[in-house]
Amino acid sequence: MNRFWRAIFGQNRFHQRTAVQEFDVLIIGSGLAGQSAALRLAESRRVALVSKRTLEDSASGWAQGGIAAVLDSKDSIEAHIRDTLVAGAWLNDEKATRFVVENGRRAIEWLIDQGVPFTKDESGYHLTREGGHSARRVIHVADATGAAVQETLTQKVRNNPNITILEHHIAIDLITGDKLGSGENRCFGAYVLDSRNGEVQTLGAPNTLIATGGAGKVYLYTTNPDTSTGDGIAMAYRAGCQVANMEFIQFHPTCLYHPQAKSFLISEAVRGEGGLLKLPDGTRFMPEHDERAELAPRDVVARAIDFEMKKRGLDCVYLDISHKGEDFIRAHFPNIHARCLELGIDIARDPIPVVPAAHYTCGGIVCDLKGRTDVAGLYVAGEASCTGLHGANRLASNSLLECLVFSEAAVNDILNQETARLPALPRWDDSRVTDADEEVVISHNWDELRRFMWDYVGIVRTTKRLKRASHRIRLLMREIDEFYANFRVSHDLIELRNLVVTADLIVRCAMRRRESRGLHYSPDYPEMLPKPRNTVLKRRRPAR
Repeated sequence: MNRFWRAIFGQNRFHQRTAVQEFDVLIIGSGLAGQSAALRLAESRRVALVSKRTLEDSASGWAQGGIAAVLDSKDSIEAHIRDTLVAGAWLNDEKATRFVVENGRRAIEWLIDQGVPFTKDESGYHLTREGGHSARRVIHVADATGAAVQETLTQKVRNNPNITILEHHIAIDLITGDKLGSGENRCFGAYVLDSRNGEVQTLGAPNTLIATGGAGKVYLYTTNPDTSTGDGIAMAYRAGCQVANMEFIQFHPTCLYHPQAKSFLISEAVRGEGGLLKLPDGTRFMPEHDERAELAPRDVVARAIDFEMKKRGLDCVYLDISHKGEDFIRAHFPNIHARCLELGIDIARDPIPVVPAAHYTCGGIVCDLKGRTDVAGLYVAGEASCTGLHGANRLASNSLLECLVFSEAAVNDILNQETARLPALPRWDDSRVTDADEEVVISHNWDELRRFMWDYVGIVRTTKRLKRASHRIRLLMREIDEFYANFRVSHDLIELRNLVVTADLIVRCAMRRRESRGLHYSPDYPEMLPKPRNTVLKRRRPAR
């Protein structure tokens, strides 16, 4: 048993005031994957849904573009699969890719049945096109698809009596056989901190679904909400799961560059509908980088912008959609138009200042086509997973589709399982003290981590930079372990611990990849190897 768990369970003094709460299924994360799974399971199971903030706060709710699926007779399953493989630099798992794409229409139909008000035109549902797609196949709700989907499902979740909602709760760690001393490779639930009162609750369940999203906050600049701190990935790795392809962090090419914007994303659909990337003097530059120009996949566009900014010493570049006219812009991008106007930018007349920012975690917890990890009773869906769909680079608008398809797959497998009996679960020891200096150190470490990850492990990586990042991570890990062993847990400390673990996984995967492929680019290894391979960090059972 490692030092952290000795500190928790090494003494027979459990001071937790709340009893162990038991459910049929525990879902950690309340984005699209978590909420859709909860609604499907609640028809016959008692579900606990854990949300770090509120049900409305998630990366799913921030998604602007839409959901990719083959819904038009001019499109085809094979074309969608091919586009996904090309964008993923052929690292994708073809079985997983086909599984997701073939289930796309049914996933959209389920959302329509839930009442999601997708945008329509004279021919039916309006489909837009985004970078990397060979056809119009992105169904959307204007330019705020995620918010509309989230709002629709949240209302249903809140009204479902079989779903216990635990908002402002953050999971600390999964409860596995190793932590119980049995050595059984199974998950029995999780310890969860109520951020409002500081109490730790023990939530037991024979099946647990991780739907915690990605890890964009490990970087200084990101389009992700503050909740995206890699919690599920870090917890699963500590519990003994395999993770893969963590080096593939997608940097969205067009995050609004404005001091008051804070991570406001300019949707991929703006380029899909004719937006042009320009230098400050109005010159286009994408045709010089790729024959697909503005419709190239995100990794190509992000790297091109990064190159032009560094070459010319620019703070940003510009995305210009003004030539489409105000009526078109207001109809297709009302939220982007309104937000930019608030900041003094009229996108119907002026170009939009943009920079790349960390956007999507393509790697994650390894799972099969049923969402099962290699720890029994533990499932994963959404951005925290590595299903094989995204390969080395996610194709635009495939992420929400993956959430829907794999959460349904996990639900079906859970419903087909015999309910396992829970062992006696030890409660959390909350008798440790709170250090007055803790928050100051946490804030400093958080800032240091995000800055050196941006500088050393960003869009372009070198072996020397990766080694520097690895050294800094080791120092932070030792300091955080000391806090965990001696002081009471807090929301910020939990997130910092998870961010450092996630950063370590990203760096270790990046150092193992001796090529440039997809989102991972290294001047030390500029060529792509002929045979694609996954970067898997082998499962490590916690010390007993």
